[in-house]
Amino acid sequence: MASEREIFSLSGPLHLTAIDWRNTDYRRSTAASLVQSVYILERDRQQIRQGPNALAPPWWEFFHFRLIQVLVDNEDQSYFGAIYEYKFPNSHFHYKTMHVIQSQNQNQNPPKYVIAFRGTIAKKGNRSQDFKLDVRLIRNNLHNCSRFHIGFQAVQNIVQNHGASDIWLAGHSLGSSIALLIGRDMVKMGIHLEAYLLNPPFTSLPIEKITKNAKLKHGIRIAHSVLTAGLAGALNNHKPKALHKSDSFTLLSSWVPYLFVNPSDPICAEYIGYFEHREKMVAIGAGEIGRIATQNSIRNIIGNATGKDQTEPSHLIPSAFVTINLSPSPDFKRAHGIHQWWKPDIQCNYKMYQFR
Repeated sequence: MASEREIFSLSGPLHLTAIDWRNTDYRRSTAASLVQSVYILERDRQQIRQGPNALAPPWWEFFHFRLIQVLVDNEDQSYFGAIYEYKFPNSHFHYKTMHVIQSQNQNQNPPKYVIAFRGTIAKKGNRSQDFKLDVRLIRNNLHNCSRFHIGFQAVQNIVQNHGASDIWLAGHSLGSSIALLIGRDMVKMGIHLEAYLLNPPFTSLPIEKITKNAKLKHGIRIAHSVLTAGLAGALNNHKPKALHKSDSFTLLSSWVPYLFVNPSDPICAEYIGYFEHREKMVAIGAGEIGRIATQNSIRNIIGNATGKDQTEPSHLIPSAFVTINLSPSPDFKRAHGIHQWWKPDIQCNYKMYQFR
């Protein structure tokens, strides 16, 4: 039996009665709804809901998209992603007029294509493979899974065939980590894609949730930064090739993905403190320590020091436009859930961070 949260007419953003791509709420709700549709595509597949019984289509049709491809996991044959194409609801003339008006403001055009990735489904039929990928994420090994490779190839194909402008990446939880990895790699190829990352996992030390005492939290962060920067500096003195990480991080600074986090969600809340701390380190004249610390993790430093092949921590990025949901979240399910991002009464704080 279908859950009420799967049915668009009961749980979708019906309050969005007008198309307004200049509105940040509209863009956020669109990205979240398209990711939600991937979750429901997988539920439709499992429950053999087809044709008029399928519940996923309204989640993209409401925003005038059409499904052009489903991304399938090689391991369990589940649907983990999808590619959507925007179909302008009115005439070609309307398209040109709207495009000219909105292109005066950066990032105000509707997306031509959206590649969306779902997160973990903790239910029978999905949890085995999804939990394995969660472990890969924690171990900073998600880039070696088939979902990443299939998703990256799909994004490359869209970019090669249609150009890089007005193409979105979107994901929730585990899916946002896949989208972030793809976005990072595309930047290294000189391609900047707009990315909407909902509840993105932060897999380093969750200082934000250790204590509510602001002074103690700040002290822990400074100590952690000094230790991390010191270890990274010592490693660089012995292994010159480690310096290339700094160049890579600097390259990423020009890419500003949209991060959507909830302070009550322990999975993503650390992004709040991560960027605030970087800003504070600059303010007290310790920006270089902050720079080195925020592009390394102690686990990866130790791995490199012991001769193990360690990739860059995939969750660490120098820049982001961070949206914080300030609305009360009484439990983890709602704090980490995707439905919060299209609620009409959501209260958010916005801030852009850009460092090198």
